Amino acid sequence: MPALRTEAVTAGYGRAAVISDITLAAELGSVTTIIGPNGAGKSTFAKTVVGILKPMSGRIAVNGVDITGVPGHEIPRHGLVYVPQNDNVFKRLTVRENLEVGGFAAKGDTSARMAEILEIFTDLAKATEKKAGLLSGGQQNLLAIARALMVDPAVIILDEPTAGLSPTYTDVVWDQIARISRLDTAVLVVEQNVERALKHSDYVHIFVAGRSHVHGPAGEIAALDLPSIFLGRSHAN
Repeated sequence: MPALRTEAVTAGYGRAAVISDITLAAELGSVTTIIGPNGAGKSTFAKTVVGILKPMSGRIAVNGVDITGVPGHEIPRHGLVYVPQNDNVFKRLTVRENLEVGGFAAKGDTSARMAEILEIFTDLAKATEKKAGLLSGGQQNLLAIARALMVDPAVIILDEPTAGLSPTYTDVVWDQIARISRLDTAVLVVEQNVERALKHSDYVHIFVAGRSHVHGPAGEIAALDLPSIFLGRSHAN
């Protein structure tokens, strides 16, 4: 059973559908990435899965439990967390305080979990009392990811976690994504950088015009004529 499964999900804004019939699975211990041209519905899909948008039709399940229509603020309790691209940390709070907020939905003492997270995110461990707003853009993104992990989720969705970052810090973020997947977490990434996505992912979906136009193992996707696929001129499945 995949940690996350969507079946024929259609959603959008008002009565206008932006994504249609999206079926996708994300497995524990793997990185699944969604790529595609601007306006293809990648972020709309992510927001639908995490309850920011209500699906018009279809089904969303985490570990086999149907969460379709569950309010967004309740979804982390079902094992699914989301890290948006922008405004993803509390800038006036310290790194430690941000992590404490992230653990709010967890049950019991979260100090051991925080220590585990800080062992993974060594940059943050050196700056636990620093205000989040004083961190670099890349460090803020890592803090947002670390905070989401405080509830020990089954699935984490990252919406363009490397947008605007230097090549060096892009590598750092992807290295951390790999480490997260090795914690037996399903990682779903929305990404604009096609080369990095293909290099670091296990499975890739290409969204075109609101649909999963092509999907498959990253190695197989890398061998396709991607420019033509992005233009919707060809497909493999």
